[in-house]
Formats: sequence, structure tokens, C-alpha cells
Amino acid sequence: MARRVWALDADLAAAFDRIDHDHLLAALGSFPARDLIRGWLKAGVFEPGKGFAPTGEGTPQGGVISPCLLNVALHGLEEAAGVRYHTSGRQAGTARPGCPVAIRYADDVVVLCHSQEQAERVKARLAEWLAPRGLAFNEDKTKVVHLEEGFDFLGFNVRRYHRKLLIKPSKAAIRRIRERLATEMRILRGGNAMMVIATLSPIIRGWATYYRGVVSSRLFGSLDSYLWKLLFKWARWRHRSKPRRWVVGRYFGKFNKFRNDRWVFGDRSSGACLVKFSWTDIRRHVPVQGAASPDDPALTGYWAQRRTKVKPPLDSYTLRLLTRQNGLCPLCGDPLLSADQPPSSPEQWERWWLHVTRKAIAASYLAHHGRPGPAADDRTRLVHASCQRGLQARQRRNPAAQPATPSRLA
Repeated sequence: MARRVWALDADLAAAFDRIDHDHLLAALGSFPARDLIRGWLKAGVFEPGKGFAPTGEGTPQGGVISPCLLNVALHGLEEAAGVRYHTSGRQAGTARPGCPVAIRYADDVVVLCHSQEQAERVKARLAEWLAPRGLAFNEDKTKVVHLEEGFDFLGFNVRRYHRKLLIKPSKAAIRRIRERLATEMRILRGGNAMMVIATLSPIIRGWATYYRGVVSSRLFGSLDSYLWKLLFKWARWRHRSKPRRWVVGRYFGKFNKFRNDRWVFGDRSSGACLVKFSWTDIRRHVPVQGAASPDDPALTGYWAQRRTKVKPPLDSYTLRLLTRQNGLCPLCGDPLLSADQPPSSPEQWERWWLHVTRKAIAASYLAHHGRPGPAADDRTRLVHASCQRGLQARQRRNPAAQPATPSRLA
């Protein structure tokens, strides 16, 4: 039986622009870079056409350090909302009965409560707690709702359906991805199939990876159908004088040899194909225990074990190679992929795939490396591209001792 069925869906009004500098600096205490941060806060801004303007409050929205400073300013919000955790025993890290549960990301806050009255009390306490920090709720966006009505948070919709809680991508998020796919296809009308694949693959992988932890399977199929219509329309526009059968034969087929799907969009000359949303497996998110922080040295083992269970959005073949190598480069012994926190938005996952995975696997850091010899030793491996370049340099200096030439992953 669900207990916390009321939610305070809160939004802070102009949070980055209204942070009180004195309170923020007091929260930093004796931090070594406190004076440097004070200089950043008081530096002022220069806008073209408006000139110089002093900054008496707030932090630059979009600045690299601004999210960190906002987290400092809002530290303690959970305690102010009345959240309490078990500190020992088998239930350590779980919320105590009767108290609310707060979830915050930047200036978006959701507090789950047992009753509407408790949600209203939490709202009043938080409003009083935020005032000394120069912050306040955006009343137009802040509301108390029942889970039967649902609410949107970070691109997700949280709602109970017939007493069952389901988390799905929000309607606004679905609308945005559809609009972006349509816009990109209009821009690509002058390009070829490879340009379509190179442009859309990171978008699809990034969006699907972000939403793979919730109820998205049916939606992924719907987006694949929508994307197929866009691709077919693009192909028909590109070859207006060709019949439909010719267009289908040119751009669609079983391009992915690991899937029995003859409606995959691809390029006949290179064999490359466009990924589908439905190719991303659904993997449920495991909540972090209590107030565990990745910056706590005492929890290094916990976070390392947690990251091993989160598989990066790579193809199954590359994942098998990474698993077989324990994620390490066989030439230097260092990890092939960094152990940073996973991205926290579709755009960040897209950049991860575009700038990390493409460069890491296809060009810069990782490469397939084959070594001649007996059948047991001749196998494909993943290595750092820097290690590969060093190996190639040694091979050129001493070709007799190092006859093999690694081949890169296309």
C-alpha cells in the first residue's frame, strides 16, 4: 500500500539570479578558494549594448561553477523539509516512517508526503528556510498534487495508474524529440545516407539511454515508427523520380546482421546503419542509498561496485570485449572508459556518445587490435588509441620484432 501519495512539485524562481552572496560565502566557511569565489561573485557582467553591470546577488546562469554554488546554497534542504533517515541497522539509509522524502536536482524540487496537509506544512517550512538565502518558490509552477494526477520532473512523468505507480517520459519530452528529429531531417535533405546516420545516431542513443530506466518500451517502438516515416519521406524527396520499391531497396534492409529486421535504414556502400530506439534495453534504475555521496572517500567501494552494474550504451559486441578485458587496456592496464558519474540528461548522453564514444571507440581512445599468431591468441581487443599509436611507432622502428599492425574500429 503506497504511503507517500501527495507531492509538493516545487520550482525556485530565478534561483541562479537571486542567491544571497553573504549567505553563500558563510556556507563555504573556511574553504581554501573562498576569496576566489567571492571575486567571481562580485566581478560583475558586461553585456553588449548595455555596458557593465555590478552583481550584488546571484551567480552567472550557465557558468561552470554555478550549479556547484547552488548546491552549496541549498545544502540542508532535506533536513529543513523534515526528511529523516535510519542511521543504523538493516534499514540504514531508508527514510523513517511518517517523514517526507525530498528529491532535488538544481532548482527543481519534489517532496513526497503522506497527506496534503503535510505537503502544505513542508511548503511553508521550506519557504521560510529559503528566504535568508535570497530564494523563493515560483508560485506559478509550484503546486501540491496527488499521485493519481501525476507531475513532471526532469523530463519524466510520475503518476499512479489504477493504484500502480508508473514513471514514463513526459509528453513535453516526447514532443521535443519528435520536433528535433523532424527538424534534423529537413536540414539533411541535401545530404546522403551517411550524413543522416552520423547526425541522428547520437541523438537516438542519447535520448533512449536517458529514458531506458523507466516505462519506455512501447514508446521506443512508437518513435521508431515515426522516425521510419521521416526517413522514407527523406528518401522519396531525394529520389523523386524513383518508384517506392526502388527507394526501399536502396535505403532499407538487414543492415544489422545481429537483428532479424529488414527495415533498418542504412548506407549500401559502407554497410553502416542507423540505430533504433527499441534497440536500447530497458534497465531499471537502482536508487542511491540514503545520503551516499560520490565525493565521500569512505564510500569509494560502494560507488565503484555501483558503476560496474551500469553498462554504457555500447553495442553488445563492444560490451563483450570490455567485459572480457575487465574494462582495461591490455597494453597499459588503465581503464578504457572513465568512471565518471553517468550523464543526467538526454543532451549530456548525446554529447557522451558523440564526443566520448565516437572519439574513444572509433577514433581517439579505443581501437580494435588484432595480433597474428595461434588461433587462441589471434583475437580482437580494445586498446587506447594513444597506446595504439605508441605500438605503431615501435613497429615502424623495429618491424622485425613487431610485424603486426593494429586495425581501428570503424
